Amino acid sequence: MADTMQFDLVSPERRLVSVAVREVRLPGTDGDLTAMPGHAPTIVTLRPGLVTVIGADGSASDFAVTGGFVEIGPDSVSLLAERGHARGELTQAVFNEMMADAHRNRRAAESRRDSVGEDVVTAAAKLLADMEALGTHVGLDPNQSTVPS
Repeated sequence: MADTMQFDLVSPERRLVSVAVREVRLPGTDGDLTAMPGHAPTIVTLRPGLVTVIGADGSASDFAVTGGFVEIGPDSVSLLAERGHARGELTQAVFNEMMADAHRNRRAAESRRDSVGEDVVTAAAKLLADMEALGTHVGLDPNQSTVPS
């Protein structure tokens, strides 16, 4: 078995990283998981959180994602993030935008509760809670964001 695998992280705006890695720690919607070389093929949905990449040299890099999908194979991990930023790029202003989007989505789901169903409302509330947890985890204040009307 190889010691490394290829990792690619892309968002709709850009490619964030493409490197050989030892492991990738992922915030799955059904729980956190770690992908390493030789992992069984699978596709996982992501919740908002930090993706931690352990490079071939053992160095760690973090990337904040708002959600997305990841395809894991024995030799590679390909992650398509809804929105992604290197940890160093995640400023309070960027986080405030992400929180504003999450608030908008929750309010939209609540206003259409009768047509979309309770599961959609619950998912929107969970997404907002996960976004708040992400901000708190990286030292940003989820209460600074202005909630749009």
